[in-house]
Amino acid sequence: MNERVIKIEKIDPKDLFGPQNKNIKFIKLKFPELKIVARGDKIKAYGNKEDLNDFEERINKIINYFIEYNIISDNEIEMLLNNSSTDMLTSKISHKPILHGVNGRVIKAKSLNQRRVVDAVFSSNMVFAIGPAGTGKTYTGIALAVRALKQKEVKRIILTRPALEAGENLGFLPGDLKEKLDPYMLPLYDALKDMIPSDKLKKYIEDETIQIAPLAFMRGRTLDNAFVILDEGQNTTHSQMKMFLTRMGKNAKFLITADPGQIDLPSRITSGIKEALLILKETDGIEIVRLNDGDIIRNILVKKIIDAYKNIENTNQG
Repeated sequence: MNERVIKIEKIDPKDLFGPQNKNIKFIKLKFPELKIVARGDKIKAYGNKEDLNDFEERINKIINYFIEYNIISDNEIEMLLNNSSTDMLTSKISHKPILHGVNGRVIKAKSLNQRRVVDAVFSSNMVFAIGPAGTGKTYTGIALAVRALKQKEVKRIILTRPALEAGENLGFLPGDLKEKLDPYMLPLYDALKDMIPSDKLKKYIEDETIQIAPLAFMRGRTLDNAFVILDEGQNTTHSQMKMFLTRMGKNAKFLITADPGQIDLPSRITSGIKEALLILKETDGIEIVRLNDGDIIRNILVKKIIDAYKNIENTNQG
């Protein structure tokens, strides 16, 4: 049996191994054919030469990533173990907290692709964040918008969604306009409440520093000096998406989030997000970031639920 010894330098081995050797246990699951022992500042592995070569390459990738950023998550370890590409790095800016929210809560990107969203928003004026439920697309985007407002990079935040369930015709619902809209905008309010104290948030909404409105209300507007987020972009039609994208004014940041796996449009209508991604994929100044199951930060069951639905949908399609 062959032996391979990897000496850990420049970082504290305990940080790399994780609490109760959690990271090492996870790595062992990925290499069941090897016997792996982590002790002191060394990782020893026993097995055949080919498996050891693969193991050493991937462990060194994890160590180098940790040296670069001084932090690593379960998702990143998994991606580094599974991905033979070295295109895993993100900027140091995206590893820092985006802002401190209510009660000093630290709000930061928690996964590799969330950090790519952060990098994309810093470098481009229009970004598409595409991925399944629970990957933090909207939450990360709203945090970036609040940060931009606090830093006085923009004068207002505009959050919008297609109110699909009501066909964007909300007249039949009881109450004033705000009361009609609130059920559709609740996820946006929830995120804002984590980031802005309630009294200040109320003031921002009253003086329209923060505007939350259905997509239909964007028609005819030019959105200057604003951080604008279109949430649930998969439920836009061709004309709605084109209308929204052409609202961009001077000194504006546009972020479009979408989950193509949860399109609620009638089957005969093509989602505006699918067209936009095809039409704009080569356009300078526009970035598309794709998040995946590895970025899910909700309850661990969310990933299992998504996987289960994928399996049954693939079976049905087959």
